[in-house]
Amino acid sequence: MAKFKGWIPDFERRQFFYGELHVEGEYIRDVARLDSDKAEYTGEGIHIMPGLVDAHVHIESSMLIPSEFARQAVRHGTVAVISDPHEIANVLGKEGVEFMIRDAEKVPLKIRFTAPSCVPATPLEESGAILGAGELEEMAGEYNFAALGEMMNFPGVVYGDDEVMKKIRAFREMGIPVDGHAPGLTGSNLRKYIDAGISTDHEATSLDEAREKIRLGMKILIREGSAAKNFEKLWPLVSEYPGEVMLCSDDIHPDELLDHHIDKLMARGQEKGLDIFDLMQAASVNPARHYKLDTGLLKPGDKADFILVGNLRDFKVKETYINGRCVFKNGEPCF
Repeated sequence: MAKFKGWIPDFERRQFFYGELHVEGEYIRDVARLDSDKAEYTGEGIHIMPGLVDAHVHIESSMLIPSEFARQAVRHGTVAVISDPHEIANVLGKEGVEFMIRDAEKVPLKIRFTAPSCVPATPLEESGAILGAGELEEMAGEYNFAALGEMMNFPGVVYGDDEVMKKIRAFREMGIPVDGHAPGLTGSNLRKYIDAGISTDHEATSLDEAREKIRLGMKILIREGSAAKNFEKLWPLVSEYPGEVMLCSDDIHPDELLDHHIDKLMARGQEKGLDIFDLMQAASVNPARHYKLDTGLLKPGDKADFILVGNLRDFKVKETYINGRCVFKNGEPCF
């Protein structure tokens, strides 16, 4: 049994205690308090934190295959990602999605894919493939999709396009979430979009837009990637609606992935004065619950998915563990 000492978050009391994580195989067997060893918390020293989740990313935008994307992401404490493969699907269809799934199975990073809902991306686009409702439903029977991927055809939802609605109904009947993509949508059209069963949106660029979507029942993914950078505008949502917010990159280029991932938002959020427990909820707890991820949250019986961080405010990841296995240490991935 492996043992790890450090400051451990108590989510119920929203405070840290000095303790020891006991890991046996893939699981956390016990979380023991060692208050007699070190009682006063200062924010310094090793912190044992839940692993981070990118709640929406297109791995293709990193110009890396999933297995190499994984080697870079674990450097930053990422233990899971929700990946929408619609870019490769628009070129290769089902064959492209299957390649991504097979390659992702080679690595420990928990890469869960969504079923690409818009292939082609718009009716005006020529693409290498077409994935209709029947094909997507068949694929969902073969693969463990985390969601129906972002429904970019929001006019099709608002005006009740038959093929679009078939896709949404099929996944809802299977109990699988439906991801959204609704830039600037508001008022009655937004209500129609949400009432169709779409549960998330990562396109909000202002607080007013995001707040309206949350009030109507959506979860907001705050996006900070290489193309769109919305954290500066949307960070107050983390404390206003801690249960309704997740963090994502959407598109991240390889040079930026070498430097940072969701870990950067953990540091920036603290600079803004956000509570670390609200940030952990957005970066770990909420995506694990929403997408039903097999991702541990530092409880006995959970999968041993965790990271070791030094100074909490800098949030520099020293080691990353997935299913009890060390996947990043001494500055290098271990696979």
